[in-house]
Amino acid sequence: MANHKSSIKRIRQTEKRRLHNRYYAKTARNAVRKLRATTDKAVAAEMLPKVSAMLDKLAKRNIIHKNKASNLKSKLAQHLNKLA
Repeated sequence: MANHKSSIKRIRQTEKRRLHNRYYAKTARNAVRKLRATTDKAVAAEMLPKVSAMLDKLAKRNIIHKNKASNLKSKLAQHLNKLA
């Protein structure tokens, strides 16, 4: 166990932040999964900006890497364009 007051506080903060980041990363992953499973182009077109914004926000806050966010957005856009 930590000996310093500051390190005890740091452990508390880190754990809280880890759970917060995990929640938002999981939410984004589920949104991406849901968009990929969509077969209706109108619904997918409506969802894409929301999911893209979610990924951008995660990348901005260093929860996911910016290139990963870009790659996911690109793949989702390709998926949308393939739908009939």
